[in-house]
Amino acid sequence: MRSLNRLLNPRSIAVVGGGTWCENVLKQCHAFGYTGQLTAVHQKRSEVAGFPAVSSLDQLNEVPDAIFVGVNRHATIEVIRQAAQLGAGGAVCFASGFREAAAELDDGVGLQEELVAAAGDMPILGPNCYGFINALETASLWPDQHGLAKVSSGVAIISQSSNIALNLTMQARGLPIAYIMTVGNQAQSGLSHIGEALLDDDRVTAIGLHIEGIDDLPSFEAFARKAWACGKPVVALKTGRSDQAQAATVSHTASIAGSSAGATALFNRLGIAEVRSLPVLLETLKLLHVHGPLDSARIASLSCSGGEASLMADLGLTHDVVFPDLTHTQSDGLREALGPKVALANPLDYHTYIWGDSDAMTATFAAMMTGDLALGLIVLDFPREDRCDGAEWEKVIGSIEAAANLSNKPMGIVSSLVEALSESIAADLIDRDLVPFSGMEEALAAIAAASNMSPPPADNVFISQPLTSPETLSEHEAKQQLGAFGIRVPKSASAASPQEAAEMAEHVGFPVVLKGQGIAHKSEAGAVVLNLNSREDLQLAAEKMSVGTFLVEAMVTGAQAELLIGIVRDPGHGHVLTIAAGGVLTELLQDSVSLTVPAGRSEIEKALGKLKISKVLAGYRGRPACDLPKVLDTIMALQDYVQSGTVEEAEINPLLCGQDFAIAADALIRCGQNHDG
Repeated sequence: MRSLNRLLNPRSIAVVGGGTWCENVLKQCHAFGYTGQLTAVHQKRSEVAGFPAVSSLDQLNEVPDAIFVGVNRHATIEVIRQAAQLGAGGAVCFASGFREAAAELDDGVGLQEELVAAAGDMPILGPNCYGFINALETASLWPDQHGLAKVSSGVAIISQSSNIALNLTMQARGLPIAYIMTVGNQAQSGLSHIGEALLDDDRVTAIGLHIEGIDDLPSFEAFARKAWACGKPVVALKTGRSDQAQAATVSHTASIAGSSAGATALFNRLGIAEVRSLPVLLETLKLLHVHGPLDSARIASLSCSGGEASLMADLGLTHDVVFPDLTHTQSDGLREALGPKVALANPLDYHTYIWGDSDAMTATFAAMMTGDLALGLIVLDFPREDRCDGAEWEKVIGSIEAAANLSNKPMGIVSSLVEALSESIAADLIDRDLVPFSGMEEALAAIAAASNMSPPPADNVFISQPLTSPETLSEHEAKQQLGAFGIRVPKSASAASPQEAAEMAEHVGFPVVLKGQGIAHKSEAGAVVLNLNSREDLQLAAEKMSVGTFLVEAMVTGAQAELLIGIVRDPGHGHVLTIAAGGVLTELLQDSVSLTVPAGRSEIEKALGKLKISKVLAGYRGRPACDLPKVLDTIMALQDYVQSGTVEEAEINPLLCGQDFAIAADALIRCGQNHDG
């Protein structure tokens, strides 16, 4: 793997080109305080933006560690070729018009391939990207203004959008940002490679990702595993989810899973916190920078307002954050600190009786933190610094800091309004190891994300190559294949005519189910009839179906619940295992959970427990419980089947679950051949 060290931590920078963007790189790098050698390269000019210029890279006094290439796309290739031959440390390719413009430019793909070939072993970022900012070393290969300040440590953010990266530099939430990286087309150095390089910097505390599409799944998994090994948590914001929905939608699984569920399942597997907005990305990074991942989502909230306490309680329901009931120890300590007039609860409104009394506030905050909590929050909006005096608020901060030290538990401050927590106060709180959360909703979303992180399992994500000409097996064939892997299926027989179907029913044994074959969603097409008890009824039902072949199956009775168990190959995220409430109402019920393959038995059991239908599986209102071990056996067997061959989709819907059985009543399989097969 190409080392990015010289490029990311350059002692010398050369800027090739003389347009406005190149001038900006020189000006901004100088303004940021970069102390290394900074030189311009231009064929005709002797200076660019006040910096002396040479006519070509080989005229420089020394080979640069980093080069910003701001010329047109054709000239970029020649500059990169010369830089590689000289042994430069790496380059940022600013120009567009490569693979990202393939629909508009016939030569876009070919030019990108030329660019990569020209670079050889020299690392490049882009093309079609802004570059990067290293706020640790004040190195700014960045063609625009930015809002970063020099830091001694902080988080790194990698974005597939240069403009989003630019916007993030302007945050005023107190988050120390060590690196801002843009990846553009990822022609050579992808998000995962860059992420691994940033992990090697001891000053980086956590990594944030803005992802449109994962560059390479094995590399991304390697990056995530290295992050856990380094103790540096990762948080991701995945966009463009609907655009990457599955192309194959013949199964219910594909319509439920899509790339949204696939991305979430992959992040969960790899121990990456997932968020859904840029503000929550920044707030989660703040929490991870100060304290790292949380052991749970059990938190305490304290404020001097009942309105604020109510807002926190309501938002906790929205974001799966838990405010545990007070223990006797907490109640006793709080009562001693607050007296008899305050109603004790979590979230707590401690009123204003103790405002300004540092000892009483410390005792109150410390008493609350004696519970089984992952984090304690004080709701506190600061007065405007331009019009008000905030001296009394400093006492609250001091009491929180003291309580955190006494309890040895993480604590933070959350403002109800983003504007009510200034950048300077937020930075001061971070210096005191207190998390400054800007906004209640963002804070609780960040806590939920940071509490849902666990190390990746030992098994790697199962990846298979794209298939050519995938075909849908008949239900009879699908069940034969599943049966060979130990999945229980009903006794059945295939028939080519209504008359033959009636004869087969005698062998199967009444009551039976009649199905028309060759239809993906039989119920919607009227191609399934249940509980037929005679040859005459069966033949009449078959004659009404507009199909060529039939499947006659033994009727399964005694089912307590119906599940959907499906696996879909997701090009960006491996294979997605979806477990859901099954039957004809699958999409309507929206009761599903997704994992990546292979999922362990205990992980699957935990996922089943998250479904609303899990109460039915366990025996709802006195009804018998289903045989959970047999359900788990079936899911494990379906995973084994998918991993054994060339399967695009495999679905059981419904899996009929009873007291002593789990039977695949319907199955759909699409399989094909590997490209090299």
